[in-house]
Amino acid sequence: MSTETGNAGTGTVYTERHGDIALLVFDNPPVNVLSSAMRQALRLALTSALEDAGVAAVVLACAGRTFVAGADIREFDAPPPPETTAGSVFDQIENAPKPVVAALHGTALGGGFELALACHGRVMAPDARVGLPEVRIGLIPGAGGTQRVPRLAGAMAALDLVTTGRQVAADEALRLGLVDEIATDIRVAAMVRARALVAAGSWPRTSDHPVPAGDRAAFDAAVAAVRKRARGAEAPVAAAEAIRWALDLPFAEACARERAESQRLRRAPQSRALRHLFHAERLAARIPPEGKRVPSPWPIARTGVVGGGTMGSGIAIALAGAGLPVVLVEADEAAAGAAEARVLAVLDRQVKGGRLTPAARAERLGRITFCADLLMLADADLVIEAIVEELAAKETLFRRLSAVTRRDTILASNTSRLDVDLLADVVDAPERVLGMHFFSPAHVMRLIEVVRTPRTAAEVLATAITLAKRLHKLPVVSGICDGFIGNRILTRWRTQCDYLLEDGAMPEQVDAALEAYGFAMGPYAVADLAGLDIGWAGRKRAAATRDPRVRYVAIADWICEMGRFGQKTGAGYYRHDAEGRHVDPTITQLVLRASREKQITRREVGAEEIVARVHAAMVNEAAKILAEGIAQRPSDIDLVLVNGYGYPAWRGGPMHEADVKGIKAVLAEVEAMAAASGAGWEPAPLLREMAEAGRRFADMNI
Repeated sequence: MSTETGNAGTGTVYTERHGDIALLVFDNPPVNVLSSAMRQALRLALTSALEDAGVAAVVLACAGRTFVAGADIREFDAPPPPETTAGSVFDQIENAPKPVVAALHGTALGGGFELALACHGRVMAPDARVGLPEVRIGLIPGAGGTQRVPRLAGAMAALDLVTTGRQVAADEALRLGLVDEIATDIRVAAMVRARALVAAGSWPRTSDHPVPAGDRAAFDAAVAAVRKRARGAEAPVAAAEAIRWALDLPFAEACARERAESQRLRRAPQSRALRHLFHAERLAARIPPEGKRVPSPWPIARTGVVGGGTMGSGIAIALAGAGLPVVLVEADEAAAGAAEARVLAVLDRQVKGGRLTPAARAERLGRITFCADLLMLADADLVIEAIVEELAAKETLFRRLSAVTRRDTILASNTSRLDVDLLADVVDAPERVLGMHFFSPAHVMRLIEVVRTPRTAAEVLATAITLAKRLHKLPVVSGICDGFIGNRILTRWRTQCDYLLEDGAMPEQVDAALEAYGFAMGPYAVADLAGLDIGWAGRKRAAATRDPRVRYVAIADWICEMGRFGQKTGAGYYRHDAEGRHVDPTITQLVLRASREKQITRREVGAEEIVARVHAAMVNEAAKILAEGIAQRPSDIDLVLVNGYGYPAWRGGPMHEADVKGIKAVLAEVEAMAAASGAGWEPAPLLREMAEAGRRFADMNI
């Protein structure tokens, strides 16, 4: 028998009777979010079941592809109705006079997992995942998650789960004590468990569990490590403190503090910034319509990668990890063997680090074929080129690929800045060509710039976006220009950093200012890590076309002329040894020389000016990119800078931060930067228009 006992707009909670078990089923597609209306529906259904004398126990389950996947983020800017807060509903469950068991499938995340934790038993499907990802949108769990997890899994495990927001697979969840059982038929297993609790005459409340004894000094050290890793992000630190409350305070008092802190963070700028990025990801993944028609992606069953270096091997690993067969083609057998060794090294590290099982390693490796024959790509549905970043070499390869692949085989280039349309010129069906710019390491980094040429077919673009999502990557569509979205903006703000050196700063000061701002590493530390020789080669190639009116800083060239190419040579902007990086007086003298030769009177340059000029350079160039139609919307630019270039996520990206500052204030910063920098740094016309009209970048995020 099935009865609908609560309605929640488009969602519902209905009750099925299975003898003396009331099965309460959430049905709020697509992911059963725990909205305010759904909480009210749950309360009504639960109250009805608990008051029914014929019901001995309750099982909570969900229709569709997943258990409750979290709260409704659209409600986060408004306070929930007091009578239906998640915490109050979960307390009703935990204090119920009848046992309540949760049957988990898909992903039980955030409020969904907190709902399960409040139950008296949890049964989990083998492929399900659980987690508390609130820190990723600048929050902490607000309905008992920080208090119930340590009681089940211990404080150290809780600290890891809650401060990282990572998802936990079924076997780990069982091992940690977060669930009681793994079963293929979770509803039947949950009903069996519920009846067993009835027969036992008692059912455990998680809040009654003491936190398992542990090493307090080790816990405090781990909290200190979380604080250091946070680099200015509030939520991980707040989450760690909430776990500490589980050790020191009664459950009810700690839960009250947890809820208050969650509400405070919800109203704070960092959570608003991270929620902006959350929504931005969903906008970016939309397939651009072709007129009134939304293009359908082509099926991808077989893939190829040409070039087995660091990027190519990483791309092959990503494809294999998504279950796709991959043919990795190199120039000769020796190079193919070297590519196989690179792939093996990465997979072995993943096994050693516990991120991959030996069986999964063997399965992924088995999907990759290493060879030196382009003819092996004849039946591929998509081929990604990842060879040397030289236009002539790529054109030669694309001619050969055009000859050996089908006319409907998608040909993608991993170029980071070259004109992909020139590669389409040498292909028999240019509409099948586009760019897929992965970021290194390609098997780890989420971002892919999907570069659309004027001739790329809408279905080809849709296929690349769909493939990126299948790889669990973040696709952002870009038009063609030198460097696309990310590297074009990077070039401009890095140039401002060089200007700051000539004006009075030192590399270590610039790095320190931007690291304090939230970047993981400053630009000069990053340059040493990546290697200075590649950039030097590019500057030498571009020297003939350099605009003589534009200020040019030669410091990096001088460093390279000394044979200092960064960490790989033991010296670059810094001196490097086993103990780390060190300020080098040699570089200090080079910076002073640069100012002296241009007759620039050096002055004190503070961290505030460093950050302001870097941000101004980003926003000004981004405004030009938007006006040219290279990026579809400002939030796409935020995603690129955050996910590909280390911009602190909790600031929301440069465009979001420009809105927070106010466009008029940002325009003033751009004008000051332009005055200090000379030709080529004039404010973008779009920025002036926005300031005059009182518009925000957020108004363009459609």
